[in-house]
Amino acid sequence: MNFLADKRKRKILIITVSILFILVITVGACAVYLGDYYRADEGAIAVFNADENIIVSVSDDGNVIFEPQNAARGFIFYPGGKVEHHAYEPLLAELAREGVLCVLIKMPFNLAVFDINAAEGIQEQYPGIEDWYIGGHSLGGSMAASCLEKNPDDYEGLILLGSYSTADLTATDIDVLSVYGSEDKVMNREKYEANKSNLPDDFTEIIIEGGCHAYFGMYGAQDGDGTPAISNSEQIAITAMEIIKIME
Repeated sequence: MNFLADKRKRKILIITVSILFILVITVGACAVYLGDYYRADEGAIAVFNADENIIVSVSDDGNVIFEPQNAARGFIFYPGGKVEHHAYEPLLAELAREGVLCVLIKMPFNLAVFDINAAEGIQEQYPGIEDWYIGGHSLGGSMAASCLEKNPDDYEGLILLGSYSTADLTATDIDVLSVYGSEDKVMNREKYEANKSNLPDDFTEIIIEGGCHAYFGMYGAQDGDGTPAISNSEQIAITAMEIIKIME
C-alpha cells in the first residue's frame, strides 16, 4: 500500500512540476514578446516640437494631448501594434498646427487590442469641440474602427493609416480616409482589399507614392517593410495634409 501511495505522490509531483514549468516558459515568452517593441526615435521627433500656440500635456494614463487655441475639431489616435505611442507625436503635432485637438492614446503593452474602447470618455473632457474623428495606424486603425462601430454617432469620420476595418461600417454616414504607402510590405494587401467592403462606398483612398508602412510614425525601419522612396518627414506631411482635407 505504501508503495502505491508513494507512486501516486511521485506522479502528482511530476504533473505539478510539469505544469509549473510550462507556466514559467509561457510567462517568460509573453514577457519577451511584449517587451520587444519599436521605440520612438526621440532625435527625429525633437524636430517636430509643437509651437507656442499649442499646449502639450500628458494625462494620468499616459495619453499625450496636443491642444491648440480655439480648436474646432478633435482627433483620437490609436498607435500601431508594438509601437511606442510617442512615435506618432510628429504627425499629431502637424495636425495640431492646423487647429485639430489631438489625443494620442497610450495602449497597454503597446497593443490596441488590449483597450479597444480607450477613446471612451475623452470627448466629454472637451465639450467645446463638436466634430470628432478617430483613427490609427495598422492594428491601431483596425481597433479604432471597432470602437467607432459601437459608437458611430459620436464621430464624423475614421482615419486608417496602413490599416483596414474588420468592423462593418457600411450603414454609417461617416467620412473615411484610408492612406497607405506604395512601398508598404507590412500591411496585408489581400485583407486590405477584402475589407474595403466594410467601408462606406464613398470612402477616400490615398496611396502615397514612395511611402512605406513605418513612416506614419517615427520609430525607424520596421521588419518586413519595403524600401521608402521619400523621407519620413515627407510622408508625415502628406498624411497630415490629407487628414486635414477630409476633416474640412
